[in-house]
Amino acid sequence: MTKQLTPGDPLLLANSTPVSMGRVAPPVLSEQPPAPKRSTLTTELKAGLNAPICLTWELTYACNLACIHCLSASGRRDPRELNTQECFAVIDELQALGVFYVNLGGGEPMIRKDFYEIVEYATSHDVGVKFSTNGTYIDQAAAERLAAMDYLDIQISIDGADANVNDALRGEGSFAAAYTAMQHLAAAAFGPFKISIVATRENISQLDQFKELADSFGAQLRITRLRPSGRGVDSWADLHPTQPQQRELYDWLMTRPDVLTGDSFFHLSAYGEALPGLNLCGAGRVVCLIDPVGDVYACPFVIHEEFKAGNLRDHGGFGTIWRSSSLFEELREPESPGACASCGAYDDCQGGCMAAKFFVGLERSDPDPECVLGNAEGLVEAVVPSSIPRPSEDHSRRTPVTLSKRQLN
Repeated sequence: MTKQLTPGDPLLLANSTPVSMGRVAPPVLSEQPPAPKRSTLTTELKAGLNAPICLTWELTYACNLACIHCLSASGRRDPRELNTQECFAVIDELQALGVFYVNLGGGEPMIRKDFYEIVEYATSHDVGVKFSTNGTYIDQAAAERLAAMDYLDIQISIDGADANVNDALRGEGSFAAAYTAMQHLAAAAFGPFKISIVATRENISQLDQFKELADSFGAQLRITRLRPSGRGVDSWADLHPTQPQQRELYDWLMTRPDVLTGDSFFHLSAYGEALPGLNLCGAGRVVCLIDPVGDVYACPFVIHEEFKAGNLRDHGGFGTIWRSSSLFEELREPESPGACASCGAYDDCQGGCMAAKFFVGLERSDPDPECVLGNAEGLVEAVVPSSIPRPSEDHSRRTPVTLSKRQLN
């Protein structure tokens, strides 16, 4: 790949950048800029970039699991999904825009028969690939094929450090399948893949175990926030961390700067020192989502008509949407702190996550529903359940999901 990361590259702020992508040794760089420059850089990022730092691209809604907190309510394939040539055209445009990498997901992206074609086309056209997978399609042959590719980063998703906790959320046999995939990647000498965790009420007590698991494989741990999106709209109230658990997570992350978080937990910065990473909502400014049918959303966690910027097939391609969407222009305008104006922690937490607010029925100007100072508790309690928005589409499977013997080995 011809692109090189430089110390001023905003990609380094995301704390989820695949700096270990592939088997090509990257320069050793800090993921966080010097403190005096943070406010200036934050202001610049809020105004939006000429192209996203990275973008999430859900290749399919098809999935062989049925995780109860799935942000896209995946399960069944949408027959309108972009075909192989359309995917290639998207990659051509991303290359022209200078997008550094894409985060491929789903659903389960490896279900697509043209998955390897898409990955190989991207990496051969200067667009690095990070893909998230449940691991069930990574057998030894697949691991060896993936290990032979450059500019590729893999995230294996689990939500418990053991089968008991994980499988309650992701389905029976899913932990064993993911663990086997990790073994195959290690045996194929893939390199430092990532283990991706969604922090929930059920697994906060397992943080040390997650880190030990990652270290045992020479992998990097990545922890993200549970958002009330997709099927998570219905499970969030029971699964999101309690206030004491949020404090526990913050303290744990502060002593482990090598654990990646992306922009997941900037609301925790109200506790004091900011966590490493992008400490603001990047929706429509530095990140966005392309869904399987070509719809472009401001954020991977708000798949809803209100946050849809357009469709690749109807609006002149991705670049036109990124540059000219009225939604993205609105999100890039200077914003009012709203109800958080009088809070001394606003500069640190930036009012929290737009997606988390939306799918619990709060306004964008309200505090984050998990505000660590408790400023949203009364607002959340006052929301009328019937007024809470629902995700635009539910792709959940209509029959129970079970893993085949092949997927478990």
